[in-house]
Amino acid sequence: MKANHLYIALMAIALVAGTVVFDFLPRPTFSPLERRELAQRPAFTWKKLLGGHYTEELGHWFSDTQPFRDELMAASMVIKDVCALSLDGENIKLHGAAPVAMATDDEEEPEDSVAKPYHNDVTADEMAKMADAGVIVVGSGDHVRALMAYGGSAKSGRSFARMCRRFQQSLAPMGVQVYAMPVPLASEFYTPDKALGFTRPQRPVIDYIFANVGDTVKAVDAYQALAEHANEDIYLRTDHHWAHLGAYYAAAQFARVAGVPFRGLDHYDRHVIHRFVGTMYGYSKDIAVKNAPEDFVYYTPRDVTYDTWFTPYSVDREMHVVGVGRRAKGPYFSRFKDGSGMAYFTYMGGDMKITEVHTSTPGRRHLLIIKDSYGNAIPSFLFGSFSEVHVVDFRYCHRNLTRYVGEHGITDLLFCFNTFNVSSSHVAHRCLALLTQKDGSVHHVPDSLQQRRTEDVDSMPAAKAPAQGEISPEATPTGDDLSTDSLGENPSM
Repeated sequence: MKANHLYIALMAIALVAGTVVFDFLPRPTFSPLERRELAQRPAFTWKKLLGGHYTEELGHWFSDTQPFRDELMAASMVIKDVCALSLDGENIKLHGAAPVAMATDDEEEPEDSVAKPYHNDVTADEMAKMADAGVIVVGSGDHVRALMAYGGSAKSGRSFARMCRRFQQSLAPMGVQVYAMPVPLASEFYTPDKALGFTRPQRPVIDYIFANVGDTVKAVDAYQALAEHANEDIYLRTDHHWAHLGAYYAAAQFARVAGVPFRGLDHYDRHVIHRFVGTMYGYSKDIAVKNAPEDFVYYTPRDVTYDTWFTPYSVDREMHVVGVGRRAKGPYFSRFKDGSGMAYFTYMGGDMKITEVHTSTPGRRHLLIIKDSYGNAIPSFLFGSFSEVHVVDFRYCHRNLTRYVGEHGITDLLFCFNTFNVSSSHVAHRCLALLTQKDGSVHHVPDSLQQRRTEDVDSMPAAKAPAQGEISPEATPTGDDLSTDSLGENPSM
């Protein structure tokens, strides 16, 4: 009898404690682990209540903001790491279900291959395990590296290649040279041989792009430049981006193709942010990534002067642009303390702005970089190569780029995207919209778009800048003009 009473008392204490913790303690509004704002408590309306949406949103808010959520998630990671399963006796461990490497197009290899795929001899003998969200975790201790798996095939780059051709056709009369520089993910170089079944090779899609951009678009083979230095710190271990050193080697290759001068690392000052843990901790939910912080190294130009102007964007919680700020002068490099997980924002302070850099480099070569977040690390290595460097992120640009090119005397236009984004037809169509959209426009792709094969980009009319205040018929792609694919687009990529 006494045992029953003790059991009831313990259960009652646990119930009361749980009620106090989850109902009365302050709820977090931001997750440092996932680096995102947490759900907000929904506003009550009778319409939402009767439609069942209010209780659904309330439940999501309640679960997303539970007290001690990050601490509980970290404890769960430790348990998962201890209980990770081994596959077939090999040193490949699974955390959750292993994703199937999905191809987005035909499996054929490109007819005109410009280089052989890279053979990994850096981490071939390292242990590996599969984490959540298609992340391969390699190594142990201080040498842990988290890698994004890639799921595309050779022809995944078809829309990107056609988009580059269209830009060249449209801007050639203005004296603009277009360059295509696809950047491979770190998984191309550091995936152990035993884990190659979890990711697809990226060289074929890059080769396909180079074979299909046409004779006038200039290909920049960042892949080969990076492969030659794969044993150096060219990618971040705990983040999905490359390191500044990797961007340096890619920038050097671009300068060679563009025929402009390029300064070696002895013209730069080296800076280090210690104890950096990047995005892959939140993506992988693997405690081993958190326990292996790294040095975030970046370089600032020393023998060239430059002034930087920003036109910033305001975005909502869904990362949609809701406002454009005034153009203002500011520092190109932001500074972060040791241990900051925001170190990749060192370059330009992030993505949500148009950046203009006027340098002391003589000449009339003006560069425009259209990029995803990988492109953030490139521009500063080109301040000694161009008299002006302009940077636009395809996700947030509100300007008509045909007009922008004319206003700023752009002579060179570089597409710098990682292989996830060059494999996305959505990205290609969004970039094409930049050529013709009205100034002040920012178009978003509806979440409800069905997945299907992309329309032939070559069938779209040639881009032409609309008159001020006029929207051309091609300015706003509709759901019928766009497509998504199995890779999609990561907002942080």
